[in-house]
Amino acid sequence: MSLTMLPPAAERAPAAPAPRDRFIDVLRVFGMVLVVVQHWTMPVLSYAQGRLTTGNALAAIPYVTWISQVMPLVFFTGGAANAISFRSAARRGGTAREWTARRVRRLAWPVVPLAVVWLPLPHLLTALGVPAQPVEVAARTVGQLLWFLAVYLLAVVTTPRLLRMRAGVVLPVLAGGAVLTDVVRFSGLEAAGYLNVAFVWLAVHQVGFRYAEGGLEWLRGRRAAGLAVAGFAMVAALVATGPYPSSMIGMPGMISNMAPPSACLLALFAGQLGLAMLLRPAVNALAARPVAERVLTALAPHMMTIYLWHMTALVAVAGVAVIGLGLTPTAGSAAWWSAAPPCLAALALVLVGLTALLGRFENPAGAAAHRHVPVAVPLMGGALLTLTITGFAPGPAPVIASVALGAGLALVSRPAAAAPRRR
Repeated sequence: MSLTMLPPAAERAPAAPAPRDRFIDVLRVFGMVLVVVQHWTMPVLSYAQGRLTTGNALAAIPYVTWISQVMPLVFFTGGAANAISFRSAARRGGTAREWTARRVRRLAWPVVPLAVVWLPLPHLLTALGVPAQPVEVAARTVGQLLWFLAVYLLAVVTTPRLLRMRAGVVLPVLAGGAVLTDVVRFSGLEAAGYLNVAFVWLAVHQVGFRYAEGGLEWLRGRRAAGLAVAGFAMVAALVATGPYPSSMIGMPGMISNMAPPSACLLALFAGQLGLAMLLRPAVNALAARPVAERVLTALAPHMMTIYLWHMTALVAVAGVAVIGLGLTPTAGSAAWWSAAPPCLAALALVLVGLTALLGRFENPAGAAAHRHVPVAVPLMGGALLTLTITGFAPGPAPVIASVALGAGLALVSRPAAAAPRRR
């Protein structure tokens, strides 16, 4: 069973505004929380003579990543959310450019406080006597998270056009492009693999469109179970016979399924989608409970802040534990397992504080301006891509990128209207 062979969606008139889809909310929150927990648990750190070395605890159990690598589901939920949002805006008479301006502005605005903190922080830490190498590792790692925003910016910008195209045409083209890209990549031209940043993630995003328009209602029960089995079986076959590694996250010194993304992630997504749709009735029932509703209401509006700042929380806690106290237990040892709960609790506490302080940046003041979107989007995209590569390590590139990001945001923003004076 293949995602490119989904039954064509029936032609239908634009639907009336629908209530919020809690299944998509649960997948989005679950996905981001799992990303955060995975990032917090997989580093294996050691520190000696002013140098920090890093390893990956999941290297010994790579098959766990077939479930824990949930970025395909995150892009799927993003596609569904973008389709719902765009069609809602269109019903109100909004244009594609107006919608794009609002979405990209809200996407990029939370990066501003991250840049404000992290551009000077490496200089401050080294001035306080922290060795330069660990500081640079931390500054680069924090910036690497921005790859998601750079790719999601592409997904947002292409949404209005791709929504007008037939999924039965677009999905085979994107999936076929991903496979062809891998053929070229594994024939020796490694750089060609980065074309799959578009092919893989836009394909997954496009399936989210199908969900939003009701095109996946057939995927339940045995059909969902069949897709899950077929997807994970295809992953197993690709790992067993092809050049694909068993880990769905990048591992040092190995071919990566993530950087650049490989077509193997499409098979992984098929398995995860089938499993998610199989569990959809249970998920909806759980989301309807008051406690789950309160958790979703608390977390959903702040997921971007949680994502952007969870590595800063890790840097703070690991800096104290590893560099300050010299705690470097061997991964999987009794000491490592006993230290995990208090470490996770400390990380969560720091992240809660950061989210409470900075969560308001997910709702920028003023209003969106759409006139200069064609100029603003390349500026913001280039800035996010540069920060992904360089992080916030000392040097001119992060500064220039941050200025470009600010310029792009200024082009899609206008100040709130001044309140009328009282006479």
